[in-house]
Amino acid sequence: MMYRMRKYKMVLMMLGVCMGVFVSCKNKTKSTKEGEDILTGKLPVIVDQTLLPIIQESADVFESSYPNSSLELIARPEIKAVNALLSDSAYVVVLTRKLTNQEGSYFQKRGIQPKIFQIASDAVVLINNRNSKDTIMSQKDVKSLLEGNLAGQRLIFDNANSSTLRYLKDYFKLNKIDPKAVSAMKDSEEVMKYVSDNANTVGVIGYNWYLKAIEKNSNLLDKIRTLSIGSSDQRGEKVNFYRPSQSTIADGVYPFVRPVYIMNYQPNMGLGLGFSAFLTGDRGQRIVLKAGLVPATMPGREIIIRDESYIK
Repeated sequence: MMYRMRKYKMVLMMLGVCMGVFVSCKNKTKSTKEGEDILTGKLPVIVDQTLLPIIQESADVFESSYPNSSLELIARPEIKAVNALLSDSAYVVVLTRKLTNQEGSYFQKRGIQPKIFQIASDAVVLINNRNSKDTIMSQKDVKSLLEGNLAGQRLIFDNANSSTLRYLKDYFKLNKIDPKAVSAMKDSEEVMKYVSDNANTVGVIGYNWYLKAIEKNSNLLDKIRTLSIGSSDQRGEKVNFYRPSQSTIADGVYPFVRPVYIMNYQPNMGLGLGFSAFLTGDRGQRIVLKAGLVPATMPGREIIIRDESYIK
């Protein structure tokens, strides 16, 4: 009898310990969820790899400003970035286009209304080797290159699934391109390196990549340059050539300008909303401006007014 009572007490003690552990874990999970808000927690962000430099810089400032936040940037070519979003790898994505109706229907069926904000204007730029005589290129020649009708040169893209390739195909309304006229690398850094070593090539990259590369390695300016692209006037009578720059992008005279969007598909309030607010707010827009791109909204200027009667 005593043995049975002792055994019964042991079972009760074990059940008590198990219940304590279960409640403790449950409370810990609950407190963790409650602790996550728009400025706290971990957030994977899918980023079009042609936009990585400007988003990486913004993410670094965001994390340093909000130490309880952690952003994991997942850089992918555009097509793979969209596929990752649709496979629930992450719910926040930075792209140069919005989702198509077919792509967006995946979230509509789940009742998720996206929060979409433009954060900047970037550009698709063409670069070549400084040993090449060409400093300009007409849009007609760019189209001919894609179609394989311009002998002696090749277009080098950062990836076969790149947004830069998709952009030019859409811009010129091309259903297909000549695969013999283009080559694909791993990323934009490889494109710049390849062009710097090969004279008869034209690289296609995002302008923010070019600016960041020049900032990190000023010697690149001795090897590569951006090409001026022809842009017709409103009557189509005269062709002017413009190099990509902050001013030509802002004025819209450089032809290959593209928007940069952050799209938040999180079903509830979370860090994605906080990061979006940061990117579109004054500090985020200043980062865009300082990086050499065009912010979606011009950040305000701080003016200090002093009363000189108090200055001796």
